[in-house]
Amino acid sequence: MSNITALITKMTLEEKAALCSGQDFWHTKGIERLGIPSIMVTDGPHGLRKVVGDSEQIDLQSSRPATCFPTASALAATWNRALITRVGAALAEECRAEKVGVILGPGANIKRSPLCGRNFEYFSEDPYLSGEMAKSHINGVQSLGIGTSLKHFAANNQEYRRMTIDSVVDERALREIYLAGFEIAVREAQPWTVMGAYNKLNGTYCCEHPDLLGTILKEEWGHLGLVVTDWGAMNEPVDALIAGLELEMPGSTNGNQHRIVTAVQDGRLDKAVLDQAVERILKIVFRAHETLREEFTFDPEVHHALARQVAGEGAVLLKNEGSLLPLDPTLKIALLGAFAKTPRYQGAGSSLVNPSRMDTLYGEMITIAGDARITYAPGYYLKGDQPDDLLIQQAVEIASQADIVVINAGLPESFEIEGIDRQHMKLPRSHNRLIEAISACHDKVVIVLSNGSPVEMPWVGQVQAVLEGYLGGQAGAGAIADLLYGIVNPSGKLAETFPLRLEDTPSAPYFPGGPVTVEYRESLFVGYRFYNTVDKEVLYPFGHGLSYTTFAYQDITLSQSHITDQETITVRFRVKNTGAVEGQEIVQLYIRPRESKVFRPRQELKGFDKITLLPGEEKQIEIMLDRRAFAFYNTAIRDWHVESGSYQIQVGASSRDIRLTAALQITSSQKNTRIDPRDQIPAYLHFPADARIAQQDFETLLGKPVPVNKILEGELYTMNTCIADMQGSFVGRQLKKIMQNQLKERIKQDPDSPNSQMMQAAIQTAPPRLIMMFTNILNRDMMDGLMEMINGRFFKGLLTLLRAARQRR
Repeated sequence: MSNITALITKMTLEEKAALCSGQDFWHTKGIERLGIPSIMVTDGPHGLRKVVGDSEQIDLQSSRPATCFPTASALAATWNRALITRVGAALAEECRAEKVGVILGPGANIKRSPLCGRNFEYFSEDPYLSGEMAKSHINGVQSLGIGTSLKHFAANNQEYRRMTIDSVVDERALREIYLAGFEIAVREAQPWTVMGAYNKLNGTYCCEHPDLLGTILKEEWGHLGLVVTDWGAMNEPVDALIAGLELEMPGSTNGNQHRIVTAVQDGRLDKAVLDQAVERILKIVFRAHETLREEFTFDPEVHHALARQVAGEGAVLLKNEGSLLPLDPTLKIALLGAFAKTPRYQGAGSSLVNPSRMDTLYGEMITIAGDARITYAPGYYLKGDQPDDLLIQQAVEIASQADIVVINAGLPESFEIEGIDRQHMKLPRSHNRLIEAISACHDKVVIVLSNGSPVEMPWVGQVQAVLEGYLGGQAGAGAIADLLYGIVNPSGKLAETFPLRLEDTPSAPYFPGGPVTVEYRESLFVGYRFYNTVDKEVLYPFGHGLSYTTFAYQDITLSQSHITDQETITVRFRVKNTGAVEGQEIVQLYIRPRESKVFRPRQELKGFDKITLLPGEEKQIEIMLDRRAFAFYNTAIRDWHVESGSYQIQVGASSRDIRLTAALQITSSQKNTRIDPRDQIPAYLHFPADARIAQQDFETLLGKPVPVNKILEGELYTMNTCIADMQGSFVGRQLKKIMQNQLKERIKQDPDSPNSQMMQAAIQTAPPRLIMMFTNILNRDMMDGLMEMINGRFFKGLLTLLRAARQRR
């Protein structure tokens, strides 16, 4: 590797500034005279998306064939650290073969609401599980010398107005819920890059947030890599560098390089800060370049087999009344639903993978049982949600002649799109009508679901089995066939709660907020932390998942029954396979504080393991807990705090299926144990079942008034005003047309596709500064001039615009 310090001394100020942004959409800048190479970075949380051809084209549907692994929602449901590490290594192999230095993922954002349009890319509603999955993914990729980009940092939990929304989060929720998963991944895996999110966090854009990037990420957690913007997330480049961000992506002629140079020259930006940013960039560039010097090949069939194994472990058997599953291959099966021949296997947006091959459930079931035993009817159309009586009647006729009916249902790709949040949790009407019609005339109905996040199931009491397949990737259909016929024993468990209805979710009163802010009034009470604390009925609880065998838990012991907060403790217990077939069990450990003086959820996941047991086999499990397992973030001392008192150790098969408990007494050794009154607000100590928190109580928790959540009359437009909010201005309407025209020229795909829907939504909610990402016509100074004109200062804006145009020439 080159001597980076010596290289920096040879670089001009202009070269250093230039290095802090990309060359184009997918490459970093190189400096030929100094031997500094350019490396490629590209999308890929669950598969490599390397764009074919022009790097300036935004073609989300044309990329090199690659293995499409299950999306993060399915990966997390495996609860299998070692398996996720293998997926990461496989992604790295494909990166090396395609000369890609950094793959953009994984996504570790918390699933605050089931409606987030990007939930399929995220692991869990629980930060510990999210962190463990992200850590495993990163360690797998980086074990082969390829970098990752942990994203989207932070509190990026919705798609609505994602580029300008201000996430208003209290300090404890931020630390305990929304940052904790990132912390595990950073401390224990050191991702080469961390991607700053689009949104604001408590009033400051994430990509220029000094507390988030500098104090927390770099100083507290010790991150050694670089921070990169999400694509188009840069607001003020000088502020971003000072805060701790190094690289702006993508590259464009937006004038930010000149702003950095000017800031160093006039003393606003310390040259040492710029040098540090360049050093971090160069370390990553040379590290990746060294890996990519060697030619590399991989076996696509091996990766496809791995994808099938992962999809099998990530599918969750939610219901199996009367042990209807596994299927007898000699029985006649009516296979219904268009997804059986046209699988829904991934989400739409920047993570869209061009699969190297594609299995179908129809084809895989015929391979196992033979075509004489499988009959098929589509039952619904792939697009839209309007039921078709003829298709349903055809399905009923076929079902009447079958021993068992398997219905494929779920969410069409238009229901789950990056950039667009879902409006409800319902399946398409056509899917629900099909299920209702079949279950009314047949008493052996299996539902196979394909979706990236929870759905309502009004028919669940009328069907005998439900298998949640999530978005299983290119081999997902083969994995479902393996599970249906018992070739593989189901072992996945939910990494998120399935509520009965949207109205039951704790964020429902506040999601998605807007037009300016979104308030996280539920604080810590996200997912099962809410449902289990207030004893709210759910459809399926966090951690739930059935098997074709049974497991007995017994003999829990603690290495000590009384410890200080500086000591670790080991929890031991035994699990036995009491059934007739081999199976895998995910054992879960939760902590319940019994005497807390502050508001806390009833229980929190703090350990888990996935074990394989033969029939009759028994194993002893050991899970070690350190002080963080018992700690809460004390806002009075700005540190983690373990209270003295009694804690219950809970071990079980889900958050609501606790099999073993043990009592532990802890004595705190912390000298400063002041409690912040904000942590003792009655509304949070006794959290309401409807999750409705008064503004006054939330403001007390925040320690300040909530920001005004509306666009004030007469308020000046800025570079961060949504284009949709500027349509009362002639210039604002022209900016919208510019962006529409630029996207039309650069997007090469079906205008009716989900990805086109994503781009159209982006036009509505994007700020003017994003225009510079798509066009070389306007730079930042010219955009400043246009803003002046929009705000009624026409001549001042015109002069600014003309001056900027002359400088550009």
